[in-house]
Amino acid sequence: MPKPRLTREDWTRAALAAMSRGGPAAVAVDPLAKILGATRGSFYWHFTDREALLVAALELWEQVATEDLIAVMEKIRNPLDRLRTLLHEALRDRRPNDVHLEPAIVAHAHDPVVAPVLRRVTERRIGYLTECYRQLGMAPDAARRQGVVAYATYLGWVELRAAAPDIVPEVTRDASAMDHLLGQLTPKTGNDHLA
Repeated sequence: MPKPRLTREDWTRAALAAMSRGGPAAVAVDPLAKILGATRGSFYWHFTDREALLVAALELWEQVATEDLIAVMEKIRNPLDRLRTLLHEALRDRRPNDVHLEPAIVAHAHDPVVAPVLRRVTERRIGYLTECYRQLGMAPDAARRQGVVAYATYLGWVELRAAAPDIVPEVTRDASAMDHLLGQLTPKTGNDHLA
């Protein structure tokens, strides 16, 4: 039985998995072809070069980890519930590849291919967090500051989960630590209390 033809998305997802293991440098055609059981010809059917694959992988990450997540959050009508759900989703434990992907991308922020995508993602995420805080009644400047704090907290949480889960087990297995963190990042309203 002939093997099914690999799609552009197959290559792109394989590139993301490689990036989670070794950063952008791990996105190389021959090793990916071997993992996928494909030829270089299959790669060149979908991409002009390695950089095009890397861009496609980063754009897929941007879409799934930012735009798709925001679209799901927008379905939650209550702004406080939306913010809590967003933070919980962002901070929850992930599959092994996902744990290392974002730190691998952030670690290469100055890479000329990574930089523009990472900048867009950072601006979009902080902008969305800021809007969430504004919808809870914060003044624009305060909402922006809180959005930056929440995003910086997220980045630190993700980095600790990837780099030192044995030293800081709270970032992977301690629900009370997440509850405490969410309590610090979500404002309390007059009749609302976090567990």
